[in-house]
Amino acid sequence: MSERDELRLSQRIDDYLEDLFVPKDPVFAETLAEMDRNGLPGINVSANEGQLIYMLTKLSGARKVLEVGTLGAYSTIWIARALPPEGRVITLEYSPKHAEVARRNLERAGLSDLVEVRVGAGLDTLPKIAAAGEGPFDLFFIDADKTNYPGYLDWALKLSRPGSLILSDNLLRNGSVMNAGQPGSDESNDIIAGYNRQLATDPRLESIIIPLSRGHVDGLGVSIVKS
Repeated sequence: MSERDELRLSQRIDDYLEDLFVPKDPVFAETLAEMDRNGLPGINVSANEGQLIYMLTKLSGARKVLEVGTLGAYSTIWIARALPPEGRVITLEYSPKHAEVARRNLERAGLSDLVEVRVGAGLDTLPKIAAAGEGPFDLFFIDADKTNYPGYLDWALKLSRPGSLILSDNLLRNGSVMNAGQPGSDESNDIIAGYNRQLATDPRLESIIIPLSRGHVDGLGVSIVKS
């Protein structure tokens, strides 16, 4: 099978699973449309990954969630819908424009009371969350600028408790992380490769990366904070 045929098969499998397991929901369709109308990049999680994150959030029994990287709140909606009525999400977004789009999408989804969007650089906002005593959080979703992933993980660990779940997106990058440190590998690939090694070796964590494919291969890191 050629590489092109493999990509087509990957797309067909993803479409099959989405049709089978992901409910057709106008809220998600309108969320994506609002993002497109406002020129936000199409780098949100896929519907299948959103469903996976929803399931992991439910299975964890999370009540307090911290998301790093809101974009247009597509993933935020998946997470918030998995929480109990008393649940709470704090989601951090660097871009004021993206944050405004996210707030509109959350309001349309009926989730404004559960979700607070905070604007600013993640590594500036996370220390303030810690200083305010807002932790510990039950679940973290890291999906922001890749070069700062190690810093985000450090803060997630500081704001966690034993049993907290840390989800990290974009950890395989179509296999380019396997070429880290070689000629042509960019800084973000090298950093993510190091991040993956930390997930595998940090004694505070038990981790796995779940490969995900939709025309290209990426991965969702799933880490449990050990007692």
